[in-house]
Amino acid sequence: MRYRSHDEDSVRWDGFPFRPGDIVISTRSKCGTTWTQMICALLVFQDPRLPGALPELSPWLDWLLVPHAEVLARLERQQHRRFIKTHTPLDGIPLDPRATYIVVVRHPLDMAVSLFHHSDNIDRRRMAQLLGAPPPVDASRPSPSIHDALIAWIERDVAPADALDSLPGVMWHVGDAWRRRHEPNIVLLHYADLMTDLGGQMRQLARRLGIAVPEERWPGLIGAAGFDQMRARADQLAPDPVGILKDRNAFFREGRSGSGRALLTDAELARYEQRAAELAPADLLAWLHR
Repeated sequence: MRYRSHDEDSVRWDGFPFRPGDIVISTRSKCGTTWTQMICALLVFQDPRLPGALPELSPWLDWLLVPHAEVLARLERQQHRRFIKTHTPLDGIPLDPRATYIVVVRHPLDMAVSLFHHSDNIDRRRMAQLLGAPPPVDASRPSPSIHDALIAWIERDVAPADALDSLPGVMWHVGDAWRRRHEPNIVLLHYADLMTDLGGQMRQLARRLGIAVPEERWPGLIGAAGFDQMRARADQLAPDPVGILKDRNAFFREGRSGSGRALLTDAELARYEQRAAELAPADLLAWLHR
């Protein structure tokens, strides 16, 4: 399936020349993409001092703000094990047996809250300029509160492919990966597990990727993947190779879970759970919501 938005197009994956050992990181927005890219960088290079900015080491292939040929050329020049970012679900990219696909998920309510704040941090005029689109029109109406925006997000009824960051889009992306979870080159990571057991999750991912890490290196690698250390290196790690973020430090806002539930009343939370149950099977929801 082809997925398109104003700044992404999955057609850029067509004919991609995979190499043995390639890693593809597939996530929804604000679900731990940059965190997982950093973890992969630390496992591949085994040194907290990365040899370059993270967006250059792990480019976003289907992002229209960087010319396709430029991204392909950068990946072609790389001699290290490649790890590539995408927000496209697995059914929209080639599934090559030589590659490992990591799908990262987060509680959808937390993702929606984080996306709300992230949207305010994007320079829309700069993005429009890079896309060759008309500049955005200044809105005369005040923006909705985060609570009202979250309620609207829960209730929005849209085809998943038309809005992948909607609740239906999130469930489509995660559900597709969930159905493939027993395939040998598919790895599912949960944001909550990274928060509660970062070291264990990194060790487990290293095993799945076939990467041996000397024991003495683990403390430094795990420390470098912590939220505070990543935020302190925002200039190098934030996904902003073309300068569309107003504040790179703000990209690493809180890095916690539970903020979505805290905004809702019991009745509103029940409504969210009803909507989620309409979109995904119970076993997936039990894993996703824990």
